[in-house]
Amino acid sequence: MANRHLARSVVLQTLFEWDTMGVSDKEGTEILLRNADEFGGDHADRPFMEQLLTGVIAKRPDIDLVIEKAAPEWPLERIAPIDRNILRLGLYELLFADRSQVPAKVAINEAIELAKTFGGESSGRFVNGVLGAVYKELGEPGKDEQGSKKVRREELPLEQLGGAIVYAKHDGQYYIALVHDVFGHWTLSKGRIGDKPEFANETVEEGTIRELKEEMGLDIEIREKVGENEYVASHPEKGKYRKHVSYYLAESPYVNITLKKTGGLDDAKWFRIQNIVDLNFYDDLLPIVTAAVQKLLDRASAGRA
Repeated sequence: MANRHLARSVVLQTLFEWDTMGVSDKEGTEILLRNADEFGGDHADRPFMEQLLTGVIAKRPDIDLVIEKAAPEWPLERIAPIDRNILRLGLYELLFADRSQVPAKVAINEAIELAKTFGGESSGRFVNGVLGAVYKELGEPGKDEQGSKKVRREELPLEQLGGAIVYAKHDGQYYIALVHDVFGHWTLSKGRIGDKPEFANETVEEGTIRELKEEMGLDIEIREKVGENEYVASHPEKGKYRKHVSYYLAESPYVNITLKKTGGLDDAKWFRIQNIVDLNFYDDLLPIVTAAVQKLLDRASAGRA
């Protein structure tokens, strides 16, 4: 495994040059060959290096969106180039590598070690925070999420969010509006409540209406609450905190969705209610979506809009 760690170091140096010099993808491969000769030694795993480099470069747009989602207060251009490329390397292995070859925690630990070796004083903590946030979003169990963790969890800072299962009736059919994230899941639109001074006094319902208008361009009317969800997230600088999401059943006109492509979202669509069963949802959202769908079916049976 030390051989693989050396290979990642060589790929990181190559990515750093490729990024800061603004060279082409082909030139990036040439830089890798040079770095492998200079730093890799006779036993370097060159096929692994080439696969890693080409994979990171090919997936860079998706990876950069993930970074924006996990570290929204740090635009890419503000992240130190070495840290930026450590994140790209680590996220590629975390999101796209064969898990049987590179377990999620190996990908995270390797990136942290690279940050400690090549980055600045706070690089390790920053990389750990970003990758940890993504790890949680992927639904992987955290290392310390058992036992006495429950007590400490209640002491974590709390962030309130509001989300909605947005439905519309069109041609006698119910449709549901969903957003797609760069992790490959269809999910529910949501946003932070009272996160700016001008919204400090808004209710969760008011904030939900505002956030969904901003994110999807839909004018919704909340009908009823359908559930809540809470989980622990990680911030690169602030550390761990709780996200508490209140979900509502909300009605909208059946109009085109205008997606605000920020925060790691890359698509949004209306789905007929019977077509959502095969979509890739997060496990913790399934009960909420199921409850909302049942309420819509009940409404239809009762003859209500």
